Amino acid sequence: MIIKILMPLLIIVTLSISRDISPLFRLSTSGLVSDFVVDSGKIYIATNQGSIDIFDFSTQKIVDRILLEPTRTMRGELVPRAIYSVDRLQGKTLFVSSGSEGYRDLWLKDGLELKKLMAREKIVAKKARFVDDDQIVLGTFGSDAILYDQSEGYTLYHEHLSQSALGGMILSDDKKTMVMADESGAVRIVDVATSEVKEIHSSQNLDNVYRVAYRDGTLLTAGQDRRVGVYPRVGEAYHIRSDFLVYAVGLSPSAKVGVYSSGVEHHLQLFDLSTKALGDRLIGHRSVVNKIEFLSEKILISAGEERDVYVWSLE
Repeated sequence: MIIKILMPLLIIVTLSISRDISPLFRLSTSGLVSDFVVDSGKIYIATNQGSIDIFDFSTQKIVDRILLEPTRTMRGELVPRAIYSVDRLQGKTLFVSSGSEGYRDLWLKDGLELKKLMAREKIVAKKARFVDDDQIVLGTFGSDAILYDQSEGYTLYHEHLSQSALGGMILSDDKKTMVMADESGAVRIVDVATSEVKEIHSSQNLDNVYRVAYRDGTLLTAGQDRRVGVYPRVGEAYHIRSDFLVYAVGLSPSAKVGVYSSGVEHHLQLFDLSTKALGDRLIGHRSVVNKIEFLSEKILISAGEERDVYVWSLE
């Protein structure tokens, strides 16, 4: 009898602890945001207006901008080149933009020099990431993995890994592992050096996986089937049901706390991976969220199909 009385009270107490958190601050950009990366106290934000806006994280002010020349349509009209992916390593900026004839261009900005990589190859890259100072790994819409040595101008491998279109793609923190999800709901854990598929996870999503998060062997998936797939490093996989399509997920550095986009109001929902308990909500986004990144256990950044990048404090 005592247990029956206490259980509802415990639920009420748990719910009362959860809260709605507003952004610590916003960074307003020159266009709709597609990707971002933080490096050396600055945040590099890719937009659909042909620019990478560079903000100082401490002052929250724009300090520089990488701009691409606009391109001409078949009718001769000038339009901005959308930038879809951005990465940073040792002072260099790597990014993917729209190109001609439906293909995409790969760019490297090193100091004052801006050069196009793989200019003779017709590819439709979705993401590009630095592996080291010389090598770059790309994921294409057709679920091809490409390892390219930019210092030698040579493709080390070009492997077709799935018959389904690519969804989310990320690298592990040590850049030795690539995680590629696709429209079938499967997620492949790939060795970057060899393109060998080490694992395939497909038990938790029935449809397209939009985004993935990966830390120290723990994997989260964001699914069109309204599921957040959780594949812990130790223990059984499970999923959390959402009431709307899940477009983005994030995972804390310790892999103890997850976050996913939730509902038609585009809130971000925190949860505990070990207990599966829902925690605080982050409220303020006005459009679909496409990326969530933890900077630390208490600070995270998110962006979506809008002109603002959001910074949150979980203190």
